[in-house]
Amino acid sequence: MRMVPERAVVDGRRVRFAVSDNEDAAGPEGPGSSPIWAVNVHGYFAGGGMYWRESSHLASTFGWRMVNPSLPGFAGSDPLPWEKVNIREITAQVAALLDLLGVERTLFLGHSMGGAVAVQFAVDHPERTLGIVYRDGAATPAWRDRHGPIVRLLGPMLPDVASVTELMAAAVLDSPDLLIGRRLSSTMRGLWPDARRNIRAMGRTLPVGAMLMTIDMRDELAQVVRAGVPVFGVWGCFDRICTPATAEEFTAVTGLDVQWVPGGHSWMLPRPQGQADVLRYLASGRRFLDDVAERRRRLLALDTPAGARATMRVLQAP
Repeated sequence: MRMVPERAVVDGRRVRFAVSDNEDAAGPEGPGSSPIWAVNVHGYFAGGGMYWRESSHLASTFGWRMVNPSLPGFAGSDPLPWEKVNIREITAQVAALLDLLGVERTLFLGHSMGGAVAVQFAVDHPERTLGIVYRDGAATPAWRDRHGPIVRLLGPMLPDVASVTELMAAAVLDSPDLLIGRRLSSTMRGLWPDARRNIRAMGRTLPVGAMLMTIDMRDELAQVVRAGVPVFGVWGCFDRICTPATAEEFTAVTGLDVQWVPGGHSWMLPRPQGQADVLRYLASGRRFLDDVAERRRRLLALDTPAGARATMRVLQAP
């Protein structure tokens, strides 16, 4: 299974993305049905290309058509103007790309910052969202609360500097997890092209990082769950960036348990088959896929004339 890299112009800005070439795959309703589209949204200082091996596994395992976008300012995609650097505008770029590709409804896999994008998309377009795999997400504020030795030492004098320094140290300590795996050279080849582009354009990503330090989407996350969108929280048990306290916050907001997996914050990069295995073999993953399939059936039913009439009756009821 290959990912085909492409570029598009969205609202006058270049967007880098890739789409799986599994065009012959059928949907879960059987031959002749359209396949499920899924969007794999990357985290901060990453890019869509870093997740191509994982997306290939997911496409091969489930027959999904995978879209790997590089968000504005990352991995060669043009940045947004500073005054538009917010989750809603970033998400609007993803929605516009899906419109360009003719994707009507989609399943989201959102990692870290990508989890916030997935939640915002579900808030803005619940009728287009089949479900969210929320992975080590940064949509809620607990991940910013640092309590390590650097904060204890510098916090009383330089609280902001201490928090940022502690976060950078956590990222460094989390990075050795990327070196674990049976195909280390393949992992490095997958990470380096987007990492190199991000290093060259670091000034473009700093406003996004500053924005992430301020967002609090607890209300939006709760709204998505109340709307009936299936949400599946998956967390690396050694995550030092979005710590276990962030996973506990996710559970407190949504009432949903988290599925813990081996690894750190970016556990899926050195173990690209891991997410497919969680969804295929674990009871929590299979339940989530069942919920997604049921939601897809309900939404498809609304596309029929009878479904449209039923919807109109509900809207017109006193």
